Amino acid sequence: MTIKRTEPSTTADERATLEGFLDYHRQTLHMKCEGLTDAQLRTAAVPPSGLTLLGLVRHMAEVERWWFRHMLVDNSPGNLFWTDEDPDGDFHPTEQDTWESTYTAWQAEIDAARSNAAPLALDDLSANKRKSSGESFTLRWIYTHMIEEYARHNGHADLLRELIDGTTGE
Repeated sequence: MTIKRTEPSTTADERATLEGFLDYHRQTLHMKCEGLTDAQLRTAAVPPSGLTLLGLVRHMAEVERWWFRHMLVDNSPGNLFWTDEDPDGDFHPTEQDTWESTYTAWQAEIDAARSNAAPLALDDLSANKRKSSGESFTLRWIYTHMIEEYARHNGHADLLRELIDGTTGE
């Protein structure tokens, strides 16, 4: 399946703009993984870093889960890929981890994120608070943070993909 990114509208209201940019960055990460084998997706292309494209997608599934399930609506179904023994387990895919299973988990978290955010206004506060300060987060803040998180990791994905097979592009 070829991924076509949808450019965010240049005339939308605030919410549609935030959702548009978040979806654009989700699609960008998917594009960076498109057409690679499971082995390529598990390739750490920038030694000594162990960062891989599959690890980035697993991480973003965890991040989606954390912000849109745990923080936003206080529905914590547990972790997907990390454990107390390996708190960075999302970044450590094994030979048994596949694009298919990772992609399915990631898309399920994106679907849950959309569902949990849909009934809320941008100024609505998260059900959970920051442990260090007791502050809540607005949905607007969560959207903005997620855009930042994807944008940062898409930069990593650009470099990883180019080193794996030479593919470049936005």
